[in-house]
Amino acid sequence: MSRILSAVAWPYANGPRHIGHVAGFGVPSDVFSRYMRMAGHDVLMVSGTDEHGTPILVQAEKEGVTPQALADRYNRVIVEDLTQLGLSYDLFTRTTTRNHYAVVQEMFRTVHRNGYMVEQQTMGAISPSTGRTLPDRYIEGTCPICGYDGARGDQCDNCGNQLDAIDLINPKSRINGETPKFVESTHFFLDLPAFAQALEQWLSTRQGWRPNVLNFSLNLVDDMRPRAMTRDIDWGIPVPLPGWQENPNKRLYVWFDAVIGYLSASVEWARRTGDPEAWRGWWNDSEALSYYFMGKDNITFHSQIWPAELMGYDGRGNKGGTPGPYGNLQLPTEVVSSEYLNVAGEQFSTSRGVVILVRDMLSRYQPDALRYYLSVAGPETQDTDFTWAEFKRRTNDELVAGWGNLVNRTANMIHKNFGAIPEPGPLQPVDEALRATTAAGFETVGRLLGEHRNRQAIGEAMRVVQESNRYLSETEPWKLSGDRERLGTVLHTAAQAVADANTLLAPFLPFAAQQVHETLGGTGTFAPMPRIEEVTDLDDASRTYPIITGDYSATPRWASTALVPGTAVEKPVPVFTKLDDAIVEQEIARAEQG
Repeated sequence: MSRILSAVAWPYANGPRHIGHVAGFGVPSDVFSRYMRMAGHDVLMVSGTDEHGTPILVQAEKEGVTPQALADRYNRVIVEDLTQLGLSYDLFTRTTTRNHYAVVQEMFRTVHRNGYMVEQQTMGAISPSTGRTLPDRYIEGTCPICGYDGARGDQCDNCGNQLDAIDLINPKSRINGETPKFVESTHFFLDLPAFAQALEQWLSTRQGWRPNVLNFSLNLVDDMRPRAMTRDIDWGIPVPLPGWQENPNKRLYVWFDAVIGYLSASVEWARRTGDPEAWRGWWNDSEALSYYFMGKDNITFHSQIWPAELMGYDGRGNKGGTPGPYGNLQLPTEVVSSEYLNVAGEQFSTSRGVVILVRDMLSRYQPDALRYYLSVAGPETQDTDFTWAEFKRRTNDELVAGWGNLVNRTANMIHKNFGAIPEPGPLQPVDEALRATTAAGFETVGRLLGEHRNRQAIGEAMRVVQESNRYLSETEPWKLSGDRERLGTVLHTAAQAVADANTLLAPFLPFAAQQVHETLGGTGTFAPMPRIEEVTDLDDASRTYPIITGDYSATPRWASTALVPGTAVEKPVPVFTKLDDAIVEQEIARAEQG
């Protein structure tokens, strides 16, 4: 057994999330975490809402509320959406907790003490009309390196180079289109060049990373420059140094504090369990494994900035240094980045109305239908396109007519002919062949899930479903009423195949997995689900907020579990809902109406 940290990207709390977001960080991380628990590992899955930075200020101003009120509202919306999608967090929290502030400030102080936070003058972007600082990501222009029109003020997504906003050609504010004014300001910079050698050595040892992620990360090493870790802004975590902490207009960069959330959430989880030091098993133990899940636009922060912060805390850059009270913090085992999910050929854009919100999707369709689509057709290694026609086709042809049909007709024949799981008689070659197929699925599907190859993994699991349906077509149990022993053998073999396929599909389709388990007469929890709890801030009794947590100890084993003859099987209820052809036009019309 290994300790596995599932570190899941922090959704930004300036609005509800769309399905493109959960395609990148949500469903892949949950599939992996559920499988690892089933395989016997000790998983800690953490995340929360990211609640600092200028975008929160901008949105709060638009809505006429305070930044904290805005964050409170959308934190709750996001918590509800992710829980309804079945994402099995051990703790989903937020970055405005006092615990998070304390962990972030400790990280900054130690990195600074070790010499990796350097004070520099910089040219910061200001909005001429409001006087407010414009964050790098809110400035767009032409890349001075490759000429790409649409580069951001922090990096160019076309060539991957790190940029400064002042370097852009024809920079414009994404907020109102005005040309920013650049003024001189003093900030702390993370001395990334001090980690260049250590980062390159670390990246060169990475095994099994997706090639696009590793190549992009290695290319970043070629252009390492100090990066500002403070901002001229009044919404965020104070800089914990004399002369800075008292300044109401200087705060830590939102991306400095957001990635530290993986650590602070682990600390909060441990404190809430009653064992405040329990987090160390995932962070100080060199044998523990950690996997970070996100979309491709966040690779820089997870394969460069966050590892540099961890090295700076431990004193592993070229300036040396000693760790703080958190001890030696382990670097990521793997950065698992997905590409973009687009819709009808366009990138998701809430401002342009090109969006399918998670909560809207779940209000009309089964959560497993969305989880299935994002697993079998999601942006694992390349951008993919969501279309309603394909969503309907995969739901009806693969979930309803494939998996759901296998479950229903198997359970229905058992209920009708025996009322319970029948006792098998002697096996024939066709029976043994199906048993061999389902048994082999655990090794194949498990290996693929461990390598984050979810599309192939669910394809192999559905191949077991196809073989099981073919078995029923070949053996024709509906014609065996005169041979009770053979009928019992065939239906027992089919039921065992259904149970095995259900285990293989459980990480992807947990809601259906529980229903299938009960359809075959199973009792108790088969696919543990997350829950929402209202909690009080550990360090500020005046604040309460919702978290996602859960008890996942009832997770089934990743292995075939023999069905017990005599277990009662009731008349089944369909597992999946067939979608009407009309939903395609209805959803397209809904999108056009905004």
